[in-house]
Amino acid sequence: MSNRRPSSPSSHVFTRRHVLGAGLSAALAAGAAAAWPGLAQAAAIDPDAPGGVAPDRIRAQGDPDFHPVKFRLPAPTGRKALGTTAVHLIDRSRPDPAMPSGQRELMISLWYPAGMFGSAPFAKYMPPRTAVEVDDAWTGEYGLALPSGSFDFAGTVTHARIDVPAQPMRHPVVLFSPGFQYSRFVNTAQVEDLASRGYVVVTIDHSHETPVEFPGGRFLPGAPESEPPGPDQIRAAVETRTADARFVLDQLERMAGGRKVDAEGKDLPKDLADGLDLRKVGMFGIGLGGYATANTMLEDERIAAGIDLDGTLQDDRKKGPLGDVAKSGLDRPFLLFGSGETQRTDPAEDNYDASWASFWKTQHGGKLNLALANTKQKAFTDYQFIFSQLFHDIYGEDPIITSVMKALVGSAKPARSVLAQREYIAAFFDQTLRRRPALLLRGDSPKFPEIRFVR
Repeated sequence: MSNRRPSSPSSHVFTRRHVLGAGLSAALAAGAAAAWPGLAQAAAIDPDAPGGVAPDRIRAQGDPDFHPVKFRLPAPTGRKALGTTAVHLIDRSRPDPAMPSGQRELMISLWYPAGMFGSAPFAKYMPPRTAVEVDDAWTGEYGLALPSGSFDFAGTVTHARIDVPAQPMRHPVVLFSPGFQYSRFVNTAQVEDLASRGYVVVTIDHSHETPVEFPGGRFLPGAPESEPPGPDQIRAAVETRTADARFVLDQLERMAGGRKVDAEGKDLPKDLADGLDLRKVGMFGIGLGGYATANTMLEDERIAAGIDLDGTLQDDRKKGPLGDVAKSGLDRPFLLFGSGETQRTDPAEDNYDASWASFWKTQHGGKLNLALANTKQKAFTDYQFIFSQLFHDIYGEDPIITSVMKALVGSAKPARSVLAQREYIAAFFDQTLRRRPALLLRGDSPKFPEIRFVR
């Protein structure tokens, strides 16, 4: 039920529509300018506003419809209860003068099938300081022109309980790398679903790029929003993420061997270490995280299968150069999963990506290339349903929401898009890590007409 309060149209209708119109204009400009999630900062141009320009970061304190919105995450489709725990890691082989330890520090989360959990609380979607940082980005820097505090990420509840014992059996392990400058938490719906199907999913924040909150309240903001990064910066980010992922794998092996790896000496939840089946490791990521997934597989044979969610495999999507993995391919299975407007392997199509075409030709492990119709890249994150819930909760059924959603994530229905992604991601890892043949991966399915197999 919506918690919107009734109000007089004369007091706020102009403000509501112009705030959302400003967001639409910003989203359109951002979509045209950015090849990576969250890069563009666009001025909000509203043709209906006086002078045609909507104020930057419109404040609508007088509008009673504006309020922090808690989100409802789609329920996981698997049968297993969920647990989650956060771990602070220090890589003593990599110097980092910006950190108190003088070495590279990371925060990861493990999402896992839970055993008995008693009255343990459910985890919140994001820790408090990270939630503020991400809200500030979307309500200001990314140009949605919403009041600060619109996104109540810290008050939103997940389906996983904190630090509860794990189900006492072995589970395949899947690493996750988020989009450029994105928090490890913004793909929680995908992560929870995989965990509910019997996987341990390890999500990684890449320090100095994504916002990171460490134990004790220490907070490290992400990279400042500026011009889109050049090819050299992207290559450096991919190499850093690759080193992060390989280090995390090393620490998982230490965990499985019974050793403590948390920088504060925190114990893992009961039975979690014994449940890590590191003979069956996969990895996936969105955007730059997809590029990092493929590059990590190129450098580390411990990862048996990978998925790239709409991420180019070159340092500049239009100009190149191609990444090494795009030129050489892999000898293990890999899934290219593109949005409805990008990552095509046919030069005759719009938004042709030479890196995907090269990878497709050189890939000598198993390969699939799927396209999710009527979507944009952000549809592969939780923002697909977060934006929908936010706009409908604040603006009701205003018709302009359809245009804003299309500009931000595409026109696919969020529930269908989330379900399709969950089913194909799980089917791929079931087939490649568990050796369970998946009919869904053999060709177009009448159950999911929005998914197209790209040949």
